[in-house]
Amino acid sequence: MQIVANNNKARHDYKIMDKFEAGIVLKGTEVKSVRTSGCTIGDSYVMIEKMQAFVHNMHIPEFVKSSYFKAEPKRTRKLLLNKQELKKLTGLITQKGLTIIPLKIYFNDKGLLKMEIAVAKGVTQYDKRARIKDEIVTREIDREMRRHSKGSY
Repeated sequence: MQIVANNNKARHDYKIMDKFEAGIVLKGTEVKSVRTSGCTIGDSYVMIEKMQAFVHNMHIPEFVKSSYFKAEPKRTRKLLLNKQELKKLTGLITQKGLTIIPLKIYFNDKGLLKMEIAVAKGVTQYDKRARIKDEIVTREIDREMRRHSKGSY
């Protein structure tokens, strides 16, 4: 698996509830562009319209060596999901405060471009600070435990 783009901001700003894998419908030289120069998914999001999923604000730069076909870099792209996944996603996002965000884009073992999407809930600033505080406390406790266990031998 070759990771092309990763959305680190999503893991910081959202609490991930459920993950799905989706294919992406691309035009012309977009796959070549993704292979050579990558893409960005930092501000992108997924919407479900008429039982079809679309990713918005995903930026794929134009392929430099393309002669005539140039796709728009920030166009809306369709995601390939089966009916059961679309129904599950639709049911989940009807709950208040839940959204669908892309986590990463990668080429799988067969060489196909896939996107990992997640149903997520936004995290407030207070929750972020509490999580960071808990991480610091557990790190200090582990450090003390290691220091005392080394001295007991």
